[in-house]
Amino acid sequence: MAARLVQISMKARDDSALGRFWAKALDWGVDSEAPGVTNLEPVGFAYPDPVAVCIDIVADPEPKTVKNRVHLDLATTSAAHQAELVARLKDLGATFADVGQGEVPWTVMADPEGNEFCVLEPRPVYRDTGPIAAVVVDCADPRASARFWGGAMDWTTYEVTDDQATMRSAQGVGPYLEFLRTPGTKSVWNRVHLDLRPYPGDDPAAEGARLRALGATDPGIDQSALSWTVMADPEGNEFCLLSPL
Repeated sequence: MAARLVQISMKARDDSALGRFWAKALDWGVDSEAPGVTNLEPVGFAYPDPVAVCIDIVADPEPKTVKNRVHLDLATTSAAHQAELVARLKDLGATFADVGQGEVPWTVMADPEGNEFCVLEPRPVYRDTGPIAAVVVDCADPRASARFWGGAMDWTTYEVTDDQATMRSAQGVGPYLEFLRTPGTKSVWNRVHLDLRPYPGDDPAAEGARLRALGATDPGIDQSALSWTVMADPEGNEFCLLSPL
């Protein structure tokens, strides 16, 4: 058994407005499966497919108060492309952000609701990822995160050091998932989190038990009305285990 990363979930006070921003930023299609939920995926995309990690934006009235522990890195193909993308994102409503990065070759920005993201300088490793180069998760121990997430999913682990762990789908397509050693501790519920989905025919209850055996925990909330399972990785980062599809 194994799960696959199919989407990231963002909370937003205005899911429709934030959805429009990210749809234009990524040149993706936008839809809504229900009131208060905006779904983004590439035009013509057949969900789920590891060639892309989709985005679900869910309405939530609570404001953002701290730096997100999960963010997107956007890929570029040249210095000119990076500059053009930064300018276009500013026109769409993004702002420059300071998270203590200092002088770096990438540009740190925030979307209209304050969610941090990076526009990377051109890097050969991301030449075939699509617009999202990587989904990046802050952590205290990349090696421990790689052990958990490497066991949780069927993705391939490419690099593990004291400072960073990197993995990608077993098919070698789509964005990377990266765990970056970052100072500080988790203090609030994550406004951006990962969503996993078992493969067709797998038992969600058995998959949940397998993830708990790997070190996942229950966040202690009422889940009786949910059709999915909310869990947390060993560092406390929440994630959702969806139904098989």
